[in-house]
Amino acid sequence: MHRTSRRGHVCGGTLISDQWVLTAAHCIVGKAPSAWILYFGRETQSGPNINEERRTVSQIIVHPDYNNTLFNNDIALVKLQSPVIFTDYIRPVCLASNSSQFHTSTPCWATGWGRLGKDERLPAFDSLQEVQIPVVGEKQCRCNYRPFNAKITDEMICAGEENKGACQGDSGGPLQCKQASRWIQGGITSFGVPCARAGFPEVYARVSQFQTWILDQVAGAKVSFVTFSSSGTDEDNSFVCRDSEDGTTAAPTATSTAAPTAAPNTTSTAASSVGTELTFLVILVAVFL
Repeated sequence: MHRTSRRGHVCGGTLISDQWVLTAAHCIVGKAPSAWILYFGRETQSGPNINEERRTVSQIIVHPDYNNTLFNNDIALVKLQSPVIFTDYIRPVCLASNSSQFHTSTPCWATGWGRLGKDERLPAFDSLQEVQIPVVGEKQCRCNYRPFNAKITDEMICAGEENKGACQGDSGGPLQCKQASRWIQGGITSFGVPCARAGFPEVYARVSQFQTWILDQVAGAKVSFVTFSSSGTDEDNSFVCRDSEDGTTAAPTATSTAAPTAAPNTTSTAASSVGTELTFLVILVAVFL
């Protein structure tokens, strides 16, 4: 997704029908449809991209309950001026239905053209980046973010591990999980502590929570919702968040692929710094727009 007033990638999004794109609300809120150009089938930012199509935008719909402080309901829909033609390189994604389950450690993939690290920009000629990351259970994610007053809600899903995850510029892009031969989008990249920090998985809008809203907005469009099922028992069900008696650390006890970082409480200088970083991730995108 590019702005017409400037050159370069701003945010990601996913094609969900021949005329609708799913993205993050914080990427696009407050911007007119005429401000955007969307590219499909792009492989590199510098080109040439012989399979690429571009479209302008006719309508933007931001979730009415989007909260730009807590980043809850961070989801938006973009309608294209004209439909795209599906090819081997341009196809709509399947979305996770409201009966989907993503257990702890479910392997998923994040994709985007964002930074490779907090202070490391992606070279302009590079191809679209992807990384496999595990889902982090809601209870554990809430525990990890507790010291910084970030509210993890049922409308969010967390995923990531140390040195693997989303970063600035990946906002709006998909978190996809594979079931048999089918890729299913479970999340929309929303916020996190930049970038891929131990103990701080990135946070995504949970697509399955918005099935009814999406279908209501795109009435008549062919959008595919598929149930993603996780086998076995979810470890997150038995997760217990243990804080030390003085409240200075939040140390999850459940098994995790990334070792959590003990963090001071919000009254300390260190915690204030990380709390600022948490907000800065999304503010950076807003300023970048």
